[in-house]
Amino acid sequence: MLPSLLPEGITSSSPAILALADGTIFKGVSIGADGHTVAEVVFNTSMTGYQEILTDPSYSGQIVTLTYPHIGNTGVNPEDVESDRVHAAGLVVRDCSLRVSNFRATQSLPEYLRAQGIVAISGIDTRKLTRILREGGAQGACIYVGTDHHEAVRLAKSFAGMAGQDLAKVVSTKSQHEWTQGTWQLGQGFAKPEGNQYHVVAYDFGVKSNILRLLADRNCRVTVVPAQTPVEQVLALDPDGIFLSNGPGDPEPCDYAIHTAQVAIQKKIPLFGICLGHQIMGLALGAQTLKMKTGHHGGNHPVQDLDSGRVFITSQNHGFAVEAASLPANARATHVSLFDGTLQGFELTDAPAFCFQGHPEASPGPHDIVVLFDKFISLMAGQK
Repeated sequence: MLPSLLPEGITSSSPAILALADGTIFKGVSIGADGHTVAEVVFNTSMTGYQEILTDPSYSGQIVTLTYPHIGNTGVNPEDVESDRVHAAGLVVRDCSLRVSNFRATQSLPEYLRAQGIVAISGIDTRKLTRILREGGAQGACIYVGTDHHEAVRLAKSFAGMAGQDLAKVVSTKSQHEWTQGTWQLGQGFAKPEGNQYHVVAYDFGVKSNILRLLADRNCRVTVVPAQTPVEQVLALDPDGIFLSNGPGDPEPCDYAIHTAQVAIQKKIPLFGICLGHQIMGLALGAQTLKMKTGHHGGNHPVQDLDSGRVFITSQNHGFAVEAASLPANARATHVSLFDGTLQGFELTDAPAFCFQGHPEASPGPHDIVVLFDKFISLMAGQK
């Protein structure tokens, strides 16, 4: 490749391979770290927000394919992150931008990937890849920097799958801490929360920072606790509400989290779950979860509010879903996906508890359904 055609931040490029467990091979060039990575490959339909996607802990154990073809033109900066590091196992793009053009950028995407040790590939037909995944479902894959396609396929076939993997305890914070940062505004940076009217204990199963920022914006004092924190320890903190965060992997092995949700519901403590937290609430009620064919990943998913009929465009990132038919009588469905009819939200009729499958904090994605945070505040206000 001619030096004039290398993405900004790269002085030389190596050949790379994306191999699927079904034997399919894609040849491209490396735009990240050397070596290889093996994980489940999924596609994300967002047009923007690649830095937030990469740093979303819910992508732990997954290689992300971005369906939008031109990626990297806005570079990377230290403010648009959703956690302290990249959690995606790898990145696949059609075309990595040759130049970075954004006044906030401090690094190019390839520089960032290499600094974070993330293997990534550019120059492949992501339309073909997305069709394969859409028709056959998510599968094991390997990004391999080099030319040994036999080894790349062997590694892809070695992936054991996401079912049964408890990744929440892997990505969770290791210690309890207070969250003291509000949302970001151009020219002002991150807000400094001034109120502490409600004390929310947030279980970190892989929480995104903007979720915590939106709670802080709403006069919440937020205490973040590790995923496996005993519920008795949380009750001793005297919370006004408990939040169950998003996170990666299969919800069924998370017995510690399921028990926490059961106790909170029994004691009628206001409870709000997002994504993995939504699935955990379902399991706490005796409902069933299932592994989806491709999952939902993107910032353009239509979800309908069953009460008002209103349609919200939402951000999604999940590979498991709660089976609506398995919900008990005291759980009422509130939202469904207009893509495939899967359950997107429910609430309890006999306790102040509700949940949503998507990511209402919109990082990245639309802000349509951020009103769910206000609903949580209303539940806590009602218990005061």
